[in-house]
Amino acid sequence: MPTPIKMPALSPTMEEGTLARWLVKEGDQVSAGDVMAEIETDKATMEFEAVDEGTIVKIEVPEGTEGVKVGTIIATLAGEDEDPDDAKAAAESKPAENEEKKPAPAKASDSGGEEKPSAAPEVLASAKTSEKPKAAAAPKAEGDRVIASPLAKRIAEQKGIDLASVQGSGPNGRIVKADVESAPAATVQTEAPAKAAQPAKAAAPAGAQQSEFGAPYEAQKLNNVRKIIARRLTEAKQTIPHIYLTVDVRLDALLKLRGELNDSLKADGVKLSVNDLLIKALARTLQRVPQCNVSFQGDELHQYTRQDISVAVAAPSGLITPIIVDAGRKGLAQISTEMKELAGKARDGKLQPHEYQGGTASISNLGMFGTKQFDAVINPPQAMILAVGAGEKRPYVIDEALGIATVMTATGSFDHRAIDGVDGAKLMDAFKNLVENPMGLLV
Repeated sequence: MPTPIKMPALSPTMEEGTLARWLVKEGDQVSAGDVMAEIETDKATMEFEAVDEGTIVKIEVPEGTEGVKVGTIIATLAGEDEDPDDAKAAAESKPAENEEKKPAPAKASDSGGEEKPSAAPEVLASAKTSEKPKAAAAPKAEGDRVIASPLAKRIAEQKGIDLASVQGSGPNGRIVKADVESAPAATVQTEAPAKAAQPAKAAAPAGAQQSEFGAPYEAQKLNNVRKIIARRLTEAKQTIPHIYLTVDVRLDALLKLRGELNDSLKADGVKLSVNDLLIKALARTLQRVPQCNVSFQGDELHQYTRQDISVAVAAPSGLITPIIVDAGRKGLAQISTEMKELAGKARDGKLQPHEYQGGTASISNLGMFGTKQFDAVINPPQAMILAVGAGEKRPYVIDEALGIATVMTATGSFDHRAIDGVDGAKLMDAFKNLVENPMGLLV
């Protein structure tokens, strides 16, 4: 009996995901541990490995499909002792579990109206009727309905492409994203003369749309990461009463220590960044001011005995915060090595859930972009985040005399439900003192 392969839950909070890419095709042999697909979760793109051996006889969900619920059948596998052709025939003859859960599509009216597509991942949309036969019509199923992936339908709608004139290259003739993007100009539906005559529409660049006030734009579909960022930051600003505390920190001693340490660590292939030292400084500061290493949990306040520092990293899919676990107990070289590895995995979308979920406090550094000062949004359920600006030469009072120093502005955002202003001020003062006297980072 063929084995259904279902959409996995790749993180504890995952309810649905995007099947970003298939790395196997129908007829391929797979073994346990082989990577079959890349699945985009709410935080990263992760690899999905086979757990059984056999032959892929049918791919149920094409790549690029968004919103695939956990547990949805995405492919069918024939075991080693099964005949692939028999298994494929059985899979195709038996109604798929995915299809059984879908509401029945509405029938097209006699006047040639279109059916409303279902919200399920795989649906059949009715093709627009036409009196003239189409020379390169796509394969159809059950009358006049064209088989196309939801992503292909959206792209076709945005570009004005008639799906009935597109040849599908997916399983069973299904029209996929690549088919629509490579469709020749002849397949684009001709608009009514009245619409074509509008000057504003004609002036828009190819592939662009126009806003209600005439500005051209291109719609960009939000990926899962951007959706979760939007949801969590909206939640943070709506539910967490933020309080902001700012200090100016002199960096000269820290920069001098960094240079000396890098000279001594050169033989080990370790090069410390300023951010590595600031991560350690925040962790050590939380050890000194544990009242700020907390989170608000309704009727409880959780005070943590370990300093797990979430570090904001800009990845192609959006902001993500890999974690340096127990940073207060780790040396600078270890923090630097781990941070480089985690940042690389974050940019490649390869972070595992345990590498970005959790954390007791966060740090966000925009100094490398020249940003002088900013207020960061708290990353719930944490109760604080430290926003670090650029170090720059400024007039500064040194030993009762005006001089020039390298100064950085740091702003702490605190959850006022969990952290009183005086405790936040103590943390910012302790952070300033530690950075200006950085030998405390080495003990």
